[in-house]
Amino acid sequence: MEIYVARQPIFNKYQEVFAYELLYRSGANKFYSSLNGDQASSEVITNSFLLIGLETLTRGKKAFINFTKNLLENDVATLLPNDTIVVEILQDIEPDENTLNACKKLKELGYLLALSDFCYNEKFLPLVELVDIIKINFLTTKKEEREAVVQRIGRERVNFLAEKVETMDEYIQAMKFGYSYFQGYFFSRPHILTGKDIPSFKIIYLKILQEINKPELDFDRLEEYIKMDVSLSYKLLKFINSLSFGFRNEIRSIKQALVLLGQKELSKWLSLIALKGIGDNKPDELIITAICRARFCELIAPRVGLKDRSSDLFLMGMFSLIDAFLDRPMADILPELPISNDIKHALLGGQSRFRDVYELITSYESGNWEQLARQALKLELEEKEVRECYLNSLYMSNKIFIKNVS
Repeated sequence: MEIYVARQPIFNKYQEVFAYELLYRSGANKFYSSLNGDQASSEVITNSFLLIGLETLTRGKKAFINFTKNLLENDVATLLPNDTIVVEILQDIEPDENTLNACKKLKELGYLLALSDFCYNEKFLPLVELVDIIKINFLTTKKEEREAVVQRIGRERVNFLAEKVETMDEYIQAMKFGYSYFQGYFFSRPHILTGKDIPSFKIIYLKILQEINKPELDFDRLEEYIKMDVSLSYKLLKFINSLSFGFRNEIRSIKQALVLLGQKELSKWLSLIALKGIGDNKPDELIITAICRARFCELIAPRVGLKDRSSDLFLMGMFSLIDAFLDRPMADILPELPISNDIKHALLGGQSRFRDVYELITSYESGNWEQLARQALKLELEEKEVRECYLNSLYMSNKIFIKNVS
Protein backbone atom coordinates (compact mmCIF):
# COMPACT_ATOMS: atom_id res chain seq x y z
CA MET A 1 0.00 0.00 0.00
CA GLU A 2 1.33 3.43 -0.93
CA ILE A 3 1.16 5.94 1.91
CA TYR A 4 0.60 9.65 1.38
CA VAL A 5 1.35 11.79 4.42
CA ALA A 6 1.39 15.56 4.72
CA ARG A 7 1.98 17.52 7.88
CA GLN A 8 0.70 20.78 9.31
CA PRO A 9 2.59 22.51 12.12
CA ILE A 10 1.05 23.34 15.48
CA PHE A 11 2.71 26.26 17.26
CA ASN A 12 2.94 27.40 20.85
CA LYS A 13 2.47 31.04 21.84
CA TYR A 14 6.12 31.76 21.00
CA GLN A 15 5.56 30.58 17.40
CA GLU A 16 7.72 27.53 18.06
CA VAL A 17 6.56 24.19 16.66
CA PHE A 18 4.95 22.13 19.41
CA ALA A 19 3.74 19.31 17.16
CA TYR A 20 2.61 18.38 13.66
CA GLU A 21 -0.78 17.07 12.66
CA LEU A 22 -0.29 14.25 10.18
CA LEU A 23 -2.71 14.21 7.25
CA TYR A 24 -3.10 10.80 5.63
CA ARG A 25 -4.29 9.24 2.45
CA SER A 26 -4.03 5.63 1.36
CA GLY A 27 -2.79 4.91 -2.14
CA ALA A 28 -5.45 2.22 -2.47
CA ASN A 29 -8.15 4.86 -2.84
CA LYS A 30 -8.15 8.51 -3.90
CA PHE A 31 -9.89 9.24 -0.61
CA TYR A 32 -10.88 7.23 2.40
CA SER A 33 -14.29 5.62 2.07
CA SER A 34 -16.67 5.18 4.97
CA LEU A 35 -16.59 1.42 4.45
CA ASN A 36 -12.89 0.84 5.01
CA GLY A 37 -11.76 4.02 6.76
CA ASP A 38 -10.86 2.27 10.04
CA GLN A 39 -8.83 -0.45 8.37
CA ALA A 40 -7.06 1.97 6.04
CA SER A 41 -6.28 4.38 8.86
CA SER A 42 -4.85 1.58 11.01
CA GLU A 43 -2.57 0.34 8.25
CA VAL A 44 -1.46 3.80 7.24
CA ILE A 45 -0.70 4.87 10.81
CA THR A 46 1.44 1.85 11.60
CA ASN A 47 3.13 1.76 8.21
CA SER A 48 3.99 5.44 8.43
CA PHE A 49 6.00 4.81 11.57
CA LEU A 50 7.73 1.79 10.08
CA LEU A 51 8.30 2.86 6.46
CA ILE A 52 8.64 6.64 6.53
CA GLY A 53 9.86 7.24 10.04
CA LEU A 54 8.45 9.70 12.53
CA GLU A 55 11.69 11.68 12.70
CA THR A 56 11.36 12.59 9.01
CA LEU A 57 7.75 13.64 9.45
CA THR A 58 7.95 15.54 12.72
CA ARG A 59 11.62 16.39 13.47
CA GLY A 60 11.19 14.79 16.89
CA LYS A 61 8.06 16.79 17.73
CA LYS A 62 4.78 15.17 18.75
CA ALA A 63 2.40 13.91 16.08
CA PHE A 64 -1.34 14.63 16.23
CA ILE A 65 -3.14 11.64 14.69
CA ASN A 66 -6.88 11.38 14.06
CA PHE A 67 -8.66 8.37 15.57
CA THR A 68 -12.12 7.08 14.72
CA LYS A 69 -14.39 5.52 17.33
CA ASN A 70 -13.43 1.99 16.27
CA LEU A 71 -9.72 2.77 16.38
CA LEU A 72 -10.07 4.15 19.89
CA GLU A 73 -12.05 1.19 21.18
CA ASN A 74 -9.71 -1.33 19.52
CA ASP A 75 -6.66 0.15 21.28
CA VAL A 76 -4.87 1.01 18.02
CA ALA A 77 -3.20 4.01 19.69
CA THR A 78 -1.37 1.70 22.09
CA LEU A 79 0.64 0.39 19.12
CA LEU A 80 2.38 3.78 19.02
CA PRO A 81 4.72 5.31 21.65
CA ASN A 82 2.88 7.45 24.19
CA ASP A 83 5.61 10.09 24.20
CA THR A 84 5.43 10.76 20.46
CA ILE A 85 1.74 11.05 19.58
CA VAL A 86 -1.34 13.02 20.54
CA VAL A 87 -4.55 11.02 20.12
CA GLU A 88 -6.98 13.33 18.31
CA ILE A 89 -10.60 12.36 18.88
CA LEU A 90 -12.76 13.20 15.90
CA GLN A 91 -15.71 15.54 16.34
CA ASP A 92 -18.35 13.02 15.20
CA ILE A 93 -17.55 10.47 17.93
CA GLU A 94 -20.34 9.92 20.43
CA PRO A 95 -19.01 10.01 24.01
CA ASP A 96 -20.66 6.75 25.10
CA GLU A 97 -19.39 4.38 27.79
CA ASN A 98 -17.07 2.42 25.47
CA THR A 99 -15.44 5.56 24.09
CA LEU A 100 -14.97 7.05 27.54
CA ASN A 101 -13.44 3.82 28.87
CA ALA A 102 -11.02 3.72 25.91
CA CYS A 103 -9.98 7.31 26.58
CA LYS A 104 -9.52 6.63 30.31
CA LYS A 105 -7.26 3.71 29.47
CA LEU A 106 -5.13 5.88 27.17
CA LYS A 107 -4.86 8.55 29.87
CA GLU A 108 -3.69 5.93 32.38
CA LEU A 109 -1.05 4.82 29.88
CA GLY A 110 0.27 8.38 29.58
CA TYR A 111 -1.13 9.45 26.20
CA LEU A 112 -2.12 13.03 25.47
CA LEU A 113 -5.70 13.39 24.18
CA ALA A 114 -7.10 16.16 21.99
CA LEU A 115 -10.74 16.83 21.11
CA SER A 116 -11.11 17.98 17.51
CA ASP A 117 -13.44 20.68 16.11
CA PHE A 118 -15.13 21.19 19.46
CA CYS A 119 -18.48 22.97 19.72
CA TYR A 120 -19.85 23.33 23.24
CA ASN A 121 -22.44 20.70 24.09
CA GLU A 122 -23.08 19.25 27.54
CA LYS A 123 -22.97 15.69 26.23
CA PHE A 124 -19.25 16.16 25.55
CA LEU A 125 -18.42 17.28 29.10
CA PRO A 126 -17.34 13.75 30.21
CA LEU A 127 -14.82 13.81 27.32
CA VAL A 128 -13.75 17.34 28.22
CA GLU A 129 -12.82 16.03 31.67
CA LEU A 130 -10.41 13.55 30.08
CA VAL A 131 -8.73 15.46 27.26
CA ASP A 132 -5.62 17.62 27.52
CA ILE A 133 -6.26 19.82 24.48
CA ILE A 134 -9.45 21.18 22.91
CA LYS A 135 -9.31 22.31 19.28
CA ILE A 136 -11.54 25.17 18.16
CA ASN A 137 -12.00 25.69 14.42
CA PHE A 138 -11.60 29.42 13.74
CA LEU A 139 -12.97 28.99 10.23
CA THR A 140 -16.39 27.81 11.41
CA THR A 141 -16.84 29.62 14.72
CA LYS A 142 -17.72 33.24 15.35
CA LYS A 143 -15.47 35.55 17.34
CA GLU A 144 -17.71 35.56 20.41
CA GLU A 145 -17.88 31.75 20.41
CA ARG A 146 -14.08 31.46 20.25
CA GLU A 147 -13.80 33.45 23.47
CA ALA A 148 -16.89 32.10 25.24
CA VAL A 149 -15.81 28.44 25.08
CA VAL A 150 -12.53 29.24 26.85
CA GLN A 151 -14.33 31.15 29.59
CA ARG A 152 -17.00 28.46 29.98
CA ILE A 153 -14.62 25.51 30.32
CA GLY A 154 -11.66 27.34 31.83
CA ARG A 155 -7.93 26.97 31.29
CA GLU A 156 -7.00 25.46 34.66
CA ARG A 157 -6.50 21.96 33.26
CA VAL A 158 -7.25 22.05 29.53
CA ASN A 159 -5.19 23.84 26.87
CA PHE A 160 -7.03 25.33 23.92
CA LEU A 161 -5.81 25.05 20.34
CA ALA A 162 -6.99 27.46 17.65
CA GLU A 163 -7.04 25.66 14.30
CA LYS A 164 -7.58 27.03 10.80
CA VAL A 165 -5.88 30.26 11.87
CA GLU A 166 -5.18 31.91 8.53
CA THR A 167 -4.07 35.44 9.45
CA MET A 168 -1.80 37.13 11.97
CA ASP A 169 -4.82 39.04 13.29
CA GLU A 170 -6.56 35.75 14.13
CA TYR A 171 -3.42 34.51 15.84
CA ILE A 172 -3.23 37.67 17.96
CA GLN A 173 -6.93 37.34 18.77
CA ALA A 174 -6.49 33.73 19.87
CA MET A 175 -3.57 34.76 22.09
CA LYS A 176 -5.76 37.41 23.70
CA PHE A 177 -8.54 34.89 24.36
CA GLY A 178 -6.14 32.55 26.17
CA TYR A 179 -5.34 29.89 23.57
CA SER A 180 -2.09 28.00 24.08
CA TYR A 181 -1.61 26.42 20.65
CA PHE A 182 -2.21 27.56 17.07
CA GLN A 183 -2.61 25.69 13.81
CA GLY A 184 -3.02 27.08 10.33
CA TYR A 185 -1.25 29.05 7.64
CA PHE A 186 -0.98 32.36 9.49
CA PHE A 187 2.78 31.82 9.75
CA SER A 188 3.12 31.67 5.95
CA ARG A 189 0.96 34.68 5.17
CA PRO A 190 2.39 38.20 5.16
CA HIS A 191 1.37 40.65 7.87
CA ILE A 192 1.52 43.62 5.52
CA LEU A 193 3.60 46.55 6.70
CA THR A 194 2.98 49.53 4.45
CA GLY A 195 5.58 52.13 3.63
CA LYS A 196 8.58 50.05 4.63
CA ASP A 197 11.50 49.20 2.37
CA ILE A 198 13.44 45.97 2.62
CA PRO A 199 16.31 46.56 5.08
CA SER A 200 19.70 46.72 3.39
CA PHE A 201 21.05 43.63 5.15
CA LYS A 202 18.10 41.60 3.86
CA ILE A 203 18.79 42.80 0.33
CA ILE A 204 22.29 41.32 0.72
CA TYR A 205 20.80 37.97 1.72
CA LEU A 206 18.46 38.03 -1.27
CA LYS A 207 21.42 38.65 -3.58
CA ILE A 208 23.32 35.78 -1.97
CA LEU A 209 20.41 33.41 -2.53
CA GLN A 210 20.28 34.43 -6.17
CA GLU A 211 24.04 34.06 -6.64
CA ILE A 212 24.45 30.61 -5.09
CA ASN A 213 21.75 29.14 -7.29
CA LYS A 214 23.33 30.15 -10.57
CA PRO A 215 24.78 27.31 -12.72
CA GLU A 216 28.26 28.87 -12.44
CA LEU A 217 29.28 30.38 -9.12
CA ASP A 218 30.99 33.76 -9.23
CA PHE A 219 33.15 33.42 -6.11
CA ASP A 220 34.41 37.00 -6.33
CA ARG A 221 30.91 38.45 -6.33
CA LEU A 222 29.77 36.08 -3.60
CA GLU A 223 32.75 37.05 -1.47
CA GLU A 224 31.84 40.71 -1.96
CA TYR A 225 28.31 40.13 -0.68
CA ILE A 226 29.42 38.09 2.33
CA LYS A 227 31.99 40.69 3.37
CA MET A 228 29.16 43.23 3.64
CA ASP A 229 27.85 41.32 6.67
CA VAL A 230 30.32 40.90 9.54
CA SER A 231 28.17 38.30 11.27
CA LEU A 232 27.89 36.22 8.11
CA SER A 233 31.65 36.39 7.50
CA TYR A 234 32.28 35.24 11.06
CA LYS A 235 29.83 32.34 10.77
CA LEU A 236 31.37 31.17 7.51
CA LEU A 237 34.91 31.10 8.90
CA LYS A 238 33.75 29.43 12.09
CA PHE A 239 31.85 26.82 10.06
CA ILE A 240 34.74 26.01 7.70
CA ASN A 241 37.20 25.76 10.62
CA SER A 242 34.98 23.41 12.63
CA LEU A 243 36.28 19.95 13.49
CA SER A 244 33.85 18.31 11.06
CA PHE A 245 35.94 19.47 8.08
CA GLY A 246 39.32 18.58 9.56
CA PHE A 247 41.46 21.03 7.59
CA ARG A 248 45.08 20.97 8.78
CA ASN A 249 45.58 24.72 8.56
CA GLU A 250 43.17 27.40 9.69
CA ILE A 251 41.15 29.02 6.91
CA ARG A 252 41.31 32.81 7.18
CA SER A 253 40.10 34.01 3.79
CA ILE A 254 36.44 34.27 2.78
CA LYS A 255 37.33 33.41 -0.81
CA GLN A 256 39.33 30.37 0.28
CA ALA A 257 36.46 29.17 2.46
CA LEU A 258 33.99 29.47 -0.40
CA VAL A 259 36.17 27.51 -2.81
CA LEU A 260 36.95 24.78 -0.27
CA LEU A 261 33.30 24.25 0.59
CA GLY A 262 32.25 23.74 -3.02
CA GLN A 263 28.98 24.73 -4.61
CA LYS A 264 26.80 21.93 -3.22
CA GLU A 265 27.75 22.31 0.44
CA LEU A 266 27.95 26.08 0.12
CA SER A 267 24.45 26.32 -1.36
CA LYS A 268 22.94 24.35 1.50
CA TRP A 269 24.70 26.30 4.20
CA LEU A 270 24.22 29.76 2.72
CA SER A 271 20.56 29.05 1.86
CA LEU A 272 19.81 28.39 5.50
CA ILE A 273 21.85 31.32 6.79
CA ALA A 274 20.32 33.71 4.26
CA LEU A 275 16.77 32.57 4.94
CA LYS A 276 17.32 32.84 8.68
CA GLY A 277 18.63 36.36 8.12
CA ILE A 278 15.69 37.37 5.95
CA GLY A 279 13.26 35.69 8.32
CA ASP A 280 14.43 37.52 11.42
CA ASN A 281 11.71 37.24 14.10
CA LYS A 282 9.83 34.68 12.00
CA PRO A 283 9.02 31.07 13.01
CA ASP A 284 11.69 28.54 12.06
CA GLU A 285 8.93 26.58 10.33
CA LEU A 286 8.77 29.26 7.66
CA ILE A 287 12.41 28.60 6.76
CA ILE A 288 11.90 24.82 6.78
CA THR A 289 8.85 25.12 4.51
CA ALA A 290 10.72 27.34 2.06
CA ILE A 291 13.65 24.90 1.86
CA CYS A 292 11.25 21.98 1.49
CA ARG A 293 9.41 23.69 -1.37
CA ALA A 294 12.66 24.58 -3.10
CA ARG A 295 13.94 21.02 -3.00
CA PHE A 296 10.57 19.60 -4.08
CA CYS A 297 10.35 21.88 -7.11
CA GLU A 298 13.93 21.00 -8.06
CA LEU A 299 13.23 17.26 -7.84
CA ILE A 300 10.00 17.50 -9.84
CA ALA A 301 11.61 19.53 -12.66
CA PRO A 302 13.05 16.64 -14.73
CA ARG A 303 9.84 14.64 -14.29
CA VAL A 304 7.73 17.34 -15.94
CA GLY A 305 10.06 18.16 -18.82
CA LEU A 306 11.79 21.08 -17.09
CA LYS A 307 15.17 19.54 -16.27
CA ASP A 308 17.03 22.51 -17.75
CA ARG A 309 14.98 24.85 -15.53
CA SER A 310 15.54 22.98 -12.26
CA SER A 311 17.53 25.88 -10.77
CA ASP A 312 14.71 28.29 -11.57
CA LEU A 313 12.17 25.94 -10.02
CA PHE A 314 14.36 25.69 -6.93
CA LEU A 315 14.31 29.48 -6.66
CA MET A 316 10.55 29.57 -7.20
CA GLY A 317 10.04 27.26 -4.23
CA MET A 318 12.48 29.21 -2.10
CA PHE A 319 10.94 32.59 -2.92
CA SER A 320 7.33 31.37 -2.73
CA LEU A 321 7.13 32.57 0.89
CA ILE A 322 9.19 35.73 0.52
CA ASP A 323 6.12 37.89 1.14
CA ALA A 324 5.72 36.28 4.56
CA PHE A 325 9.44 36.70 5.29
CA LEU A 326 9.36 40.41 4.47
CA ASP A 327 5.74 41.24 5.36
CA ARG A 328 5.21 42.95 2.03
CA PRO A 329 2.94 42.09 -0.91
CA MET A 330 4.46 39.66 -3.40
CA ALA A 331 3.72 42.11 -6.23
CA ASP A 332 5.90 44.75 -4.54
CA ILE A 333 8.82 42.43 -3.80
CA LEU A 334 9.26 40.53 -7.07
CA PRO A 335 10.29 43.50 -9.26
CA GLU A 336 13.25 44.00 -6.91
CA LEU A 337 14.49 40.42 -7.28
CA PRO A 338 16.88 39.31 -10.05
CA ILE A 339 14.93 36.16 -10.90
CA SER A 340 13.36 34.97 -14.16
CA ASN A 341 10.02 36.29 -15.38
CA ASP A 342 8.67 32.73 -15.36
CA ILE A 343 9.14 32.60 -11.59
CA LYS A 344 7.57 36.01 -11.06
CA HIS A 345 4.61 35.17 -13.29
CA ALA A 346 3.95 31.92 -11.42
CA LEU A 347 4.23 33.43 -7.93
CA LEU A 348 1.77 36.16 -8.90
CA GLY A 349 -0.80 33.54 -9.92
CA GLY A 350 -0.22 33.46 -13.68
CA GLN A 351 -1.04 30.11 -15.26
CA SER A 352 2.00 28.25 -16.56
CA ARG A 353 3.95 25.03 -16.13
CA PHE A 354 5.80 26.68 -13.25
CA ARG A 355 2.50 27.57 -11.58
CA ASP A 356 1.31 23.98 -11.95
CA VAL A 357 4.37 22.79 -10.02
CA TYR A 358 3.77 25.44 -7.34
CA GLU A 359 0.15 24.31 -6.90
CA LEU A 360 1.29 20.70 -6.76
CA ILE A 361 3.46 21.26 -3.70
CA THR A 362 0.98 23.53 -1.91
CA SER A 363 -1.83 20.99 -2.37
CA TYR A 364 0.38 18.26 -0.92
CA GLU A 365 1.42 20.44 2.03
CA SER A 366 -2.20 21.09 2.96
CA GLY A 367 -3.32 17.48 2.45
CA ASN A 368 -5.71 18.57 -0.28
CA TRP A 369 -5.65 15.19 -2.00
CA GLU A 370 -8.35 16.01 -4.54
CA GLN A 371 -6.43 19.03 -5.84
CA LEU A 372 -3.20 17.04 -5.73
CA ALA A 373 -4.73 14.37 -7.98
CA ARG A 374 -5.83 17.03 -10.48
CA GLN A 375 -2.41 18.69 -10.56
CA ALA A 376 -0.57 15.40 -10.92
CA LEU A 377 -2.79 14.46 -13.84
CA LYS A 378 -2.23 17.86 -15.43
CA LEU A 379 1.54 17.45 -15.15
CA GLU A 380 1.35 13.82 -16.32
CA LEU A 381 2.83 12.57 -13.06
CA GLU A 382 2.20 9.40 -11.11
CA GLU A 383 1.15 10.37 -7.60
CA LYS A 384 3.77 7.96 -6.31
CA GLU A 385 6.44 10.20 -7.85
CA VAL A 386 4.99 13.24 -6.07
CA ARG A 387 5.03 11.39 -2.78
CA GLU A 388 8.66 10.36 -3.21
CA CYS A 389 9.73 13.92 -4.02
CA TYR A 390 7.82 15.31 -1.04
CA LEU A 391 9.38 12.89 1.44
CA ASN A 392 12.82 13.50 -0.04
CA SER A 393 12.38 17.25 0.29
CA LEU A 394 11.15 16.88 3.88
CA TYR A 395 14.18 14.80 4.76
CA MET A 396 16.54 17.29 3.17
CA SER A 397 14.95 20.37 4.76
CA ASN A 398 15.09 18.75 8.20
CA LYS A 399 18.70 17.68 7.69
CA ILE A 400 19.80 21.13 6.58
CA PHE A 401 17.96 22.91 9.35
CA ILE A 402 19.24 20.85 12.25
CA LYS A 403 22.85 21.19 11.08
CA ASN A 404 24.85 23.43 13.38
CA VAL A 405 25.33 26.73 11.58
CA SER A 406 25.49 29.07 14.53
